[in-house]
Amino acid sequence: MKIIAFGGSNSQHSINKHLATYAAGLFENAEVEVLDLNDFAMPLFSVDLEKEVGQHEKAKAFLDKLASADILVVSLAENNNNYSTAFKNIFDWSSRIAKEVFQKKPMLLMATSPGTRGGASVLEIGRNALPRYGAEIKATFSLPAFNANFDLEENKISNAELDKELKDLIKECF
Repeated sequence: MKIIAFGGSNSQHSINKHLATYAAGLFENAEVEVLDLNDFAMPLFSVDLEKEVGQHEKAKAFLDKLASADILVVSLAENNNNYSTAFKNIFDWSSRIAKEVFQKKPMLLMATSPGTRGGASVLEIGRNALPRYGAEIKATFSLPAFNANFDLEENKISNAELDKELKDLIKECF
């Protein structure tokens, strides 16, 4: 089984990438590939630019990566109660190539933030919108107060209750 995981941020220190990496590692007998959205950076999408350049090669590459997965583990970054610009831009370019960007792949959809809401706003947006683009969301998870509940040195959730919640979700839904 192959898992493609990514954090929905282009930050080199993305807390969502840390969470996605940790969660993907909890799946048994899985090959895990963690994507860095910086590898798929493209100019800001517009229909005018699309007419000029056509389908962007990096969007095609992103879709190919998703196609190679059996399961997607995605942790959305929340910027001003919405997707990060980096994720939204890749999503926009990709959806012009294939409306079902997520290709009916089972997905663990997550979010985290330094605040106590744990990216709740973007998680709700993703839970409602991404299925229209081929996401088969099997479970969602929010990690509140990332800095208090995640150990960066050990790259794992440090709050035992929240860690158990995530592990149980994975066992039950996948």
